[in-house]
Amino acid sequence: MAIEQHNPMHPGVFIKRVYITPFNIGSNELARKLHVSSGTVSRLLNGQSDVSPEMALKLSKVLGRSPESWLLMQDNYDLWQAKQKIDLTGYEAISFAM
Repeated sequence: MAIEQHNPMHPGVFIKRVYITPFNIGSNELARKLHVSSGTVSRLLNGQSDVSPEMALKLSKVLGRSPESWLLMQDNYDLWQAKQKIDLTGYEAISFAM
């Protein structure tokens, strides 16, 4: 049985809390290390853009953790957000029994 997380953190917020703030790393420095624009990092840190597979590879190399863990964090966040918006009452499962 899967344990459902309550309101998972956006990966950008995680990056701020775990890497940027405690280690006093500037967003411009992170942008240089990731070879992306400072705007790209700003949007990520503010939860306005998602972690793509390409960004997951870069984050893995620069900050650590596996690329899969960055993508899973994004997926968990996206799924929780969708669950808050979508009403599934009235949907019925298809029976595949023969």
